[in-house]
Amino acid sequence: MAPLTTFKLSMRIHVLGSAAGGGFPQWNCNCPNCKGLRTGFLRARARSQSSIAVSGNGVDWVLFNASPDIRTQLVSVAALQPGRGVRDTGICAIVLVDAQIDHTTGLMMLREHKQPLDVYCTNMVYQDLTTGYPLFRVLEYYCGVEWRTLSIDGEPFTVPRAANLRFTAVPLRSEAPPYSPHRHNPHRGDTIGVKIEDLDTSKVLFYAPGLGEVDDQVYRNLSDADCVLVDGTLWTEDELLRFGISTKLASDMGHLALSGEGGMLSILDTLSQPRKVLIHINNTNPILNEDGPERQALIERGIEVAYDGMEIVL
Repeated sequence: MAPLTTFKLSMRIHVLGSAAGGGFPQWNCNCPNCKGLRTGFLRARARSQSSIAVSGNGVDWVLFNASPDIRTQLVSVAALQPGRGVRDTGICAIVLVDAQIDHTTGLMMLREHKQPLDVYCTNMVYQDLTTGYPLFRVLEYYCGVEWRTLSIDGEPFTVPRAANLRFTAVPLRSEAPPYSPHRHNPHRGDTIGVKIEDLDTSKVLFYAPGLGEVDDQVYRNLSDADCVLVDGTLWTEDELLRFGISTKLASDMGHLALSGEGGMLSILDTLSQPRKVLIHINNTNPILNEDGPERQALIERGIEVAYDGMEIVL
C-alpha cells in the first residue's frame, strides 16, 4: 500500500485595504490621481484604507488593523464570514500596529460582536486608545475589549485560535497620532511592524505599513522574510507640499519616502530573498497610475503594489 501523503497548509494573507488614510480616491481631493480616477482618465484601482487578514489554516483569521472601511472589506471576503451560527466571524483576534485613526476606527464597526474583542497592541497604543482617542472606553458600552499586551522586546507570541502562526512585534521609528498626548515625544511601541511565521512551512511575512526609518533590527526582518508588505505611502519627501495639500514632509508623518537617496526603494533594492509588496499608498502617490513612469520603475525592480482583494500565499 502506498504511504499517505501529508499536505501542509500555507499561510494566506488577504489584503482587505491597501490605501493610506482617506482611501483612493479621497472624498474631497482633486489631486491628479483622484480627479483622474473619478473622471476615467487615469488607469488605476480604487482602494480602501489599509488592513490585512492572515490565516494559517484558511478558517481562523487574525485581523491586522481595523480601518474605517472594515465593514465593506469583511463583506467582500467570504472566508471571514463562515456562517456557522446566527452571529459568527472568522476573525479570531485583532492586532493593531499603531493607534492611527485609519487603523483603529473600524473597531467601532465591530461593536456587535457577541463577546469582547481580542485586541493585541502595545502599552503605548493602549494608552492612546484610552486617553486621546478613547475607543476602548466607548466599546465598554458595547461588546467590550479584551486587551492583550504586546511585548516590544523581541518575545514572540501566539494567538490561541490562529493555528500554525507565531508573531513577533518589532518596534519602528514613526510618529504617534496627532491626538496622542506624546505626539512630539516618540516612545518605543507607538508603531510596530510584525513578523509573522508559519510554523508548519517556516515561511515568514514582515508587515510594516507605517515605517519612518530602517534600523538594523528592521533591516534584518526585511532581509529574512519570504515576503515584505511595507510602507509605500509617499513617492517623495515633499509630495504633499508640492500639491499644496499639507506643510508636512513624509518624515514629519513618520513615513519613509519611496524615492531619493536612502528611500524605501533603495533599501528594497538590496534585498534578494523576499517578495516585495508596497501597502498604505497615499492618494497622491504617482505609483497608483498604472501607466506612469513611477509604476514602471517598480515593475523593473520587481516591486509590487498591493491592491484591495490581493491574496498572497506563502
